[in-house]
Amino acid sequence: MRPHTSATRPEPLPLPAGRSAPVPSAPAGPAPGSRPLLKGTRAAAALPAEDRVRLLAGEHHDPHALLGARRAEGGVLVRTLRPHARGVTVLAAGLRARLAAEGDGLFAAVLPLEEIPAYRLLVDYGEDVPAHETGDPYRFLPALGEFDLHLISEGRHEELWKALGACPMTHQGERGTRFTVWAPNARGVRVTGDFTHWDPTGHPMRSLGSSGVWELFVPGVGPGTLYKFDICRPDGSHTVRADPMARRTECPPATASVVHPLDGYRWGDGTWMAGRGARSSHTAPVSVYEVHLPSWRPGLSCRELADELTAYVTDMGFTHVELMPPAEHPFGGSWGYQVTGYYAPTARLGTPEDLKYLVDRLHRAGIGVLMDWVPAHFPKDDWALARFDGTALYEHADPRRAEHPDWGTLEFDYGRKEVRNFLVANAVYWCEEFHIDGLRVDAVASMLYLDYSREEGGWSPNAHGGRENPDAVAFLQEMNATVYRRCPGVVTVAEESTAWDGVTRPTHHTGPGGFGGLGFGFKWNMGWMHDSLVYMSKDPVHRAHHHDEMTFSMVYAYSENYVLPISHDEVVHGKQALVSKMPGDWWQRRANHRAYLGYMWAHPGKKLLFMGQEFAQGAEWSEAEGPQWWVLDPGYSAAGDHRGVQDLVRDLNRAYRATPALWQRDTDPGGFQWIDAGSHRAREDNVLSFLRFAADGSPLIVVCNFSPVVRHGHRLGVPAGVPAWTEVLNTDARRYGGSGVGNGEAIPTRPVPWHGREAGVLLTLPPLATLWLRPVG
Repeated sequence: MRPHTSATRPEPLPLPAGRSAPVPSAPAGPAPGSRPLLKGTRAAAALPAEDRVRLLAGEHHDPHALLGARRAEGGVLVRTLRPHARGVTVLAAGLRARLAAEGDGLFAAVLPLEEIPAYRLLVDYGEDVPAHETGDPYRFLPALGEFDLHLISEGRHEELWKALGACPMTHQGERGTRFTVWAPNARGVRVTGDFTHWDPTGHPMRSLGSSGVWELFVPGVGPGTLYKFDICRPDGSHTVRADPMARRTECPPATASVVHPLDGYRWGDGTWMAGRGARSSHTAPVSVYEVHLPSWRPGLSCRELADELTAYVTDMGFTHVELMPPAEHPFGGSWGYQVTGYYAPTARLGTPEDLKYLVDRLHRAGIGVLMDWVPAHFPKDDWALARFDGTALYEHADPRRAEHPDWGTLEFDYGRKEVRNFLVANAVYWCEEFHIDGLRVDAVASMLYLDYSREEGGWSPNAHGGRENPDAVAFLQEMNATVYRRCPGVVTVAEESTAWDGVTRPTHHTGPGGFGGLGFGFKWNMGWMHDSLVYMSKDPVHRAHHHDEMTFSMVYAYSENYVLPISHDEVVHGKQALVSKMPGDWWQRRANHRAYLGYMWAHPGKKLLFMGQEFAQGAEWSEAEGPQWWVLDPGYSAAGDHRGVQDLVRDLNRAYRATPALWQRDTDPGGFQWIDAGSHRAREDNVLSFLRFAADGSPLIVVCNFSPVVRHGHRLGVPAGVPAWTEVLNTDARRYGGSGVGNGEAIPTRPVPWHGREAGVLLTLPPLATLWLRPVG
């Protein structure tokens, strides 16, 4: 038996001999014993055998037609189902009436009354357990409106979390919880929990017609109550499932859902939210710190993390935090990417209010919050979504469309309107209820292609014989359009690694493929990430043969709106930490690391860096350990080396935010010009040089020397009309752990044409370093 955590008292069952039960609080109104016994009560006609069997087996679609109170010949018939009870008494209008036992926990009688009264039940479980007064769930009308049911049936309920799940509320004057669940193919559904001592028999739910929704209002049940749904599948077998719409869950490995209100937190980020819709991420600085919350500071809740994370991100100068999936997931080693509770923040990090506090705290410090969202697949756990009502409900009925070959999970059936609604509403839920500012949508490519990771013959084509998944396309378009309409200022980001055309094109624009834009705000630039890391992994003597890997990204840089990601995926599973990918000795690895970050922050596109890489942690990330903060400790021999890289990232963020040329025209080809993209000399010297321009034309020169050789007298063509240039940033500065080679405070422009420009400068290029230069004055 699970411990009871509800704010209300469960119905007690008989206790073992020698144990005492708690004394219930006195019910409102006259004590039951002081109420006169209603005379004239008589036995009720027995339930039809078929109804009785179906009711007790949890297979009845309309238990309210059998239980509760209704007019009958000679009075009012009251029937209740109270398993393990010795007797049940109706309390109504200052009177009481005993119900006759019908066996199997059924009690009934016809009361000599003309009208159906508001009544309660006094349930007797025997001498060792005090009688328990409770409301009767079967005296209430449905607590879910017809309009809600209409929207659910249409797959258009944009606030689905307010209609389905467990909702504490007052209904017909009584406090309790409305339980609703979508299970269209179930023969019957019952709610069970700690308030029933996990016996579902006494709480069958009613079917609300063709909507596929089952509903039951249970009086007296409040926040904190544990619950699940007992579902009778089409074959008559039963399965006990967590609520797909639960707002809170038990902490894994426990799997029960928890009744939780929506209005339990008072926000303090009004200024941020009021201005969110006026901000455009495309023309603003965006530098994202990707965080796995459970391991950033292991053992701390979101509330405990809030001040520390906010202070750190503020000090480091990042504009945003991206949270790896915060929704509930049973296996911690999945890092949140195998979700079972799409509407519940993981209980590993505290309550939903704790996560809201973290977001609130970040917002009040001026930091945006993105989260990883995983609508591509879900795990097969038999207490969660898989074959939820005994049929392929959330997943596709065709195993070739449902089974994900890489992850051992199931893919959603995007062609089913209710499933699309579940996911679209979930995207809105995080943005509205948790004030999330952006959704990074995981594994988009696996959704778009029917043959993703599948062998020949292991997939079924679409209706036109193609490999594209039009249902997934329609879902992503609907999700993006809905989020952008309902949540101005929120941005969606696609992790999409293919050449799909129009990922960030508006949904009403049709592309060459005929599908139209997907409607994302940004797309991860996986091509840039892969190519640039291949180049950086090479010894400098070989880099001349891979020069195009660093320049090719500009061929397609404006085909989509891009984020440049160095994410958790690049520092796990044998890929090594970022600094460990670099060639050479320890000094050269750090120098390469710094030069690469300077190049990345200057390249068109928004920035994302995974935790630990900002101070050149040498080991791969482990969710059990988290970032290796100890390498920054003064007692560690290389602490200064790591702190130097950390200082660089801090200065990169500050210089980036203060330099509009690096972000104002990120999506405008006019904001970028090559100085020397790939001349013979540049290739042989491992040098890249380019210009970035702000909206007012203000330029910034970026020069990368990916060779360990100091380049003296390196000539560079520059815009005319600038008398002199100065270093904004030099990744070889001594404070970062570099050699200190630089160019002084003013570099004069010379009237000597070079690189097709009327003027030029002579530079000293530090070894394995990136320079940023701006006009003096």
